[in-house]
Amino acid sequence: MSREENEEDDIVCLDESFFINDDYQITDFTFGSHVLQLYCLQSSSTDFDLTGQLVWPGAVLMNDYLTQNANMLQGCSVIELGSGVGITGVLCSRFCRGVVMTDHNDEVLKILKKNIKLQESSDDSMCCTELKAEKLEWGSSDQLNCILQEHPEGFDLVLGADICFQQANVPLLFDTVERLLRDRDQKKCKFILAYVSRAKVMDAMVINEAIRHGLQINEVSGTRRIIKNLEGVIFEITTNH
Repeated sequence: MSREENEEDDIVCLDESFFINDDYQITDFTFGSHVLQLYCLQSSSTDFDLTGQLVWPGAVLMNDYLTQNANMLQGCSVIELGSGVGITGVLCSRFCRGVVMTDHNDEVLKILKKNIKLQESSDDSMCCTELKAEKLEWGSSDQLNCILQEHPEGFDLVLGADICFQQANVPLLFDTVERLLRDRDQKKCKFILAYVSRAKVMDAMVINEAIRHGLQINEVSGTRRIIKNLEGVIFEITTNH
């Protein structure tokens, strides 16, 4: 038998499920007086693209901020980018008139939809807003058009919690954000980003991409804090006109 044949015999083909951890557990999260129950992982999958199966520090930062400023959510329509397990969208459903949660990863969308069903079966009278899960890859005009066709009135708020991990995705994120903000320009939509600093280059890139897209980015006073040994902050991003 040739060396090449031996090497081929040594190759092990693994099904994609080998890399996916779907051992979801119902976990309680408390934000102010609100207790949320969601399925999530206690540790990550081996696939970097499945970060959405966990609750990340920025989501805690975002939910603390929203809980303290719940008046901004009252009666609003919200779209969340990179929703992951849906912890921010579920909190918003306590206050908003409509919440669309989005993610680009099919495996993450499964757990997102599972958490929507969990809320629908809950006896919690405060969770009464319709929650939707939609696939949205940043920069995809087709997918965003489909969402906007279903919601022709647009959205009052765009939310993103701890979604800036890969430099290549940041320009695409702001392509999507700009489209959503300008779609509601006459009625003033804003993007609230719960940002967690992990690299200086990403810190600068987020601000620079917002500016490059003609958007105004402002740090919300009093929101900068250390969370799980990382520095986090809330940014409010709007159109310039």
